[in-house]
Amino acid sequence: MQKYLIGIIVSLFFSLCCQAQKKNTNKTLYHPTDTNIQYTGRIDFSDSLHPAFTFPGVQIRTGFTGTSLDMMCKLHSGYFMAEIDGGEPFKISFHGNTITRLASDLPDGTHQAIVTFIGEGYENVPEFHGFFVDKGKKLAPATPLPERKIEFIGNSITCGYGVEASSEAEPYTAETANFYYSYAALTARSLNAQAIVVARSGIGVYRNYDGPKNGNDVNMNTEYPYTLLYNHNIEWDFSRYTPDVVCINLGTNDTSTQGADSVLLLNGFKKLYTQVRSHYPTAKIVLLCGCMMNGTQLQSARQALDTTAEYAHKQGDLEVHRFDFTPHDGCLGYGADWHPSKRQQEKMANELTPYLKELMEW
Repeated sequence: MQKYLIGIIVSLFFSLCCQAQKKNTNKTLYHPTDTNIQYTGRIDFSDSLHPAFTFPGVQIRTGFTGTSLDMMCKLHSGYFMAEIDGGEPFKISFHGNTITRLASDLPDGTHQAIVTFIGEGYENVPEFHGFFVDKGKKLAPATPLPERKIEFIGNSITCGYGVEASSEAEPYTAETANFYYSYAALTARSLNAQAIVVARSGIGVYRNYDGPKNGNDVNMNTEYPYTLLYNHNIEWDFSRYTPDVVCINLGTNDTSTQGADSVLLLNGFKKLYTQVRSHYPTAKIVLLCGCMMNGTQLQSARQALDTTAEYAHKQGDLEVHRFDFTPHDGCLGYGADWHPSKRQQEKMANELTPYLKELMEW
């Protein structure tokens, strides 16, 4: 019976792919290996025709000629934001399809497309399978990437968890998550910088949301070295992206429920700092304190962050810095499950952007 069900699923998948490609018989498919396609983010290219990714913020860019552009991904690859020729961004998805239209009826000429993965892909592991252009047309060079580079390490706040929900009473769904509207994405765009993201909702430096006092075996420290979240078969090649500054926004989940161990929390931050510094000897590191904490939780997180910065300074590393977001109080509304609303994320970006601009002399 199990083999029979697997056979049905495989047949259905190939049927959908064949149907989708039949609809594009008047178009030309360019594979992910095309040199005109630019990538940003932690992406696994071990299967070069089906690059895979799990972290939000992965970007795929290309130029193209003609009047239209379609994108092909693995079924259930989730949600993306697309921008054509710098126009208004719009959301697309691959939940019930493998091919999605990005542009049509454009003036016949050369255009630019930017597509950003805005969800968390650790369950379905999205794959990009290529772009379709009009018959007789082709991909063209993408606009050069910004020279400035930022890495964001974080949790649900960085992921944009529930940012599109109407209020804190609205349950979280994948449809309401949108990294594009997170403080991280907003800050990167404001500073005209590339951004690579290593973030997962609920994760901590030693203890994930509502985890045991002695911590979780899987946390940001265990996952940071790898290309795909929860896949330890593929180590990330840190030489592929060297940020000018690394922003670490963690500690909210470690301290969010009772039982956090202050010593283990501090050790978790020290360990992550040491990992980051070992890969990026010259980058500035900014330890952020998120906006969702208050009271003793906030005090515990700030103390651990301050002590981590002091630890680095005592070792002669003076390029470790501290920055605190203003705690949210509800005046700008909430996203799902009391997470930052879109307006709150904008406020966070408006606080972090000038700080980084001055720190980096950008």
